[in-house]
Amino acid sequence: MTRKKSSLSLLLAFALIVVFLVAVVVNLYRHYTVATGAGKYTLEVKPGTSVTSIARELQEHQIVRNADVFRLVLKQRGRSASIQEGIYQFSGEQDIFQVAETLEQGGKPRVIQVVIPEGKRLKDIIGIVTKSGISNASALQEAVAQQLKNSKYASGSLEGFLFPATYPFRPETTAAEVIQTLTRRMEQEFTLERIEQAKALGFSVQEWVTLASVVQAEAANTQEMPLIAGLFLNRIKIGMPLQSDPTVAYGLGKDLPQLDRSAGDFQKDTPYNSYTRRELPPTPINNPGEAALLSILNSQRLVKGKPALYFVHGRDRQIHVNSDFDSHLRDVERYR
Repeated sequence: MTRKKSSLSLLLAFALIVVFLVAVVVNLYRHYTVATGAGKYTLEVKPGTSVTSIARELQEHQIVRNADVFRLVLKQRGRSASIQEGIYQFSGEQDIFQVAETLEQGGKPRVIQVVIPEGKRLKDIIGIVTKSGISNASALQEAVAQQLKNSKYASGSLEGFLFPATYPFRPETTAAEVIQTLTRRMEQEFTLERIEQAKALGFSVQEWVTLASVVQAEAANTQEMPLIAGLFLNRIKIGMPLQSDPTVAYGLGKDLPQLDRSAGDFQKDTPYNSYTRRELPPTPINNPGEAALLSILNSQRLVKGKPALYFVHGRDRQIHVNSDFDSHLRDVERYR
């Protein structure tokens, strides 16, 4: 009987130890798997990021309590090899299994939307791309110089050949890839039909884009563009200077509001001063959009049956176009 009691005592002690260990394991499991209660966190998974580093980062930001336990959970769920790149949103209200499920579902694409408005200058575009966090000014300038060497259409400057649009770039996109993307998109505008239309007007592609950039700078909206384009085409036809303020500003390295007549800005001769020179500027003065490009090819050249030559934007927010200078002066007096 003594031996039986001793064996029962040992068995009972062993059972108690097992129960205790199970309780410890269960409590630890519960502790490491429940939600942490921390705040929200955004995780960016880049190409090649290891599961180990992901687990460690989630532990550091208190999304999971223990990185090793989290890796074990992923392994049990068959996700121990890799996680898709992307942007993942987490909350401390998620338990460890919900966190794992979030990773399994895949993240949002890793893209940066870069918006290039119509009519921006090359220097402005470099600033916009730099501000987005993609590349830097010096690398972009080098890429511009290299792309200019490879361009089929641009000469002297890549100004005018960076198409304005919204571009989704990956964070790893290089400066060269950015510039190539913008220039290749612009080249899509240069269809054979459009090039032939430009040639019929006596323009090379660069001259077409140059005049479009002047229209882009002068027009208050896209509806005005064909009329302003026709007006400039009429001036070119009779040998009249374009007399466009934005070209003067570009030649002086100024923004349009910075022009100062009293300081003699309009008398300062530069290759871009369309008051002192009759020919087109040597390069575009900004990067025009499709509407400006098409306005040259589909211009409206007549006003009241006569060639349009003068225009003024009035206080009434309308454009007033005339074929003779006296009528133009009357509209200037009346509306400006």
